[in-house]
Amino acid sequence: MAKPRKTQTALPTMHDVARLAGVSQTTVSFVLNNAPNANISEETRQRILAAVTQLGYRPNAIAKNLRSQRSHAIGLVTDLIASTPYAGRIVQGAQEAAAEFDKVLFLANTGGNAHVEKTAIETMLNHQIEGLIYATMFHRSVTPPPELYQILSVLLNCKDPQRSLPSVVPDEFNSAFTAVQLLVEKGHRLIGFINSVDTGPATLGRLSGYTRALQKYGIPIADELICYGESRQNSGYVNGMRLMQQTPRPTAIFCFNDQVAMGVYEALHELRLRIPEDVAVVGFDNLDIIAAYLRPPLSTMELPHYQMGQWAVRFLVSQTEQPRADEPVQQTLICPYIQRMSA
Repeated sequence: MAKPRKTQTALPTMHDVARLAGVSQTTVSFVLNNAPNANISEETRQRILAAVTQLGYRPNAIAKNLRSQRSHAIGLVTDLIASTPYAGRIVQGAQEAAAEFDKVLFLANTGGNAHVEKTAIETMLNHQIEGLIYATMFHRSVTPPPELYQILSVLLNCKDPQRSLPSVVPDEFNSAFTAVQLLVEKGHRLIGFINSVDTGPATLGRLSGYTRALQKYGIPIADELICYGESRQNSGYVNGMRLMQQTPRPTAIFCFNDQVAMGVYEALHELRLRIPEDVAVVGFDNLDIIAAYLRPPLSTMELPHYQMGQWAVRFLVSQTEQPRADEPVQQTLICPYIQRMSA
């Protein structure tokens, strides 16, 4: 014998609310949408609200958004960042900032695929998001997708060279300047720098910060103390060995990132040099799976991923509530120094 099908209880409608409260659907709509000048008595209003509670009625959110032009949603479209260790901090910062304003975050990871990116952005636009954050894994220059100009947008960890859209990026120059200045103030005069071979903003900004800090303290810039390589552990090992062959050898090494610093540790341990007694080491990123667990723990500059996520959301919200600036804001955020035991 066949089992009887379970019947699905129909959701209550505005018509049901109106019938229970003894009013028209128009009156119910006026009350639920706080329509001004509706001239509805307090007694009728309370009766409608009681009917809503009794029936468990929930207004159609999509229809409500269409009327108000507010979806209370912000989109976050990324290339590869959602699959990197940095993703959590950016998303956390953005989500917590969104919650401050009773907004939700829609996240799409495109994997660097242009078609997927276009589809994701168009889908978010169709859902009437209030603003869009376009984020990249590495700090770099981008050509913004044309869809970004259809809505209030902000670039995160990337910039348009034409400055056509607002952006928020790490302050590479001042953060590198701070790292080297800290080493100088600890008495170091021979400071090596292992930089990246990439030609992006991080490479150029950190080199400028390094050289400017040395210039401030009257320390000559020695080309033999500046090395280049892939931003990987092996580059740190190879260039660390190279720097230690200099005469005199450096007493401190500033590394492009924490992975490079890990390779430098390997080289110094192989040479039986102590960190920081013989050679101080400072990284960049504050990648917890590396920095906190090296021995000794790595002192490093922390990329402000959480703060960038926060700033991007707060900026978008502020721009929906006040006149927009004539020139797109180009915001930089300093990278805080995380003091551990390597410098």
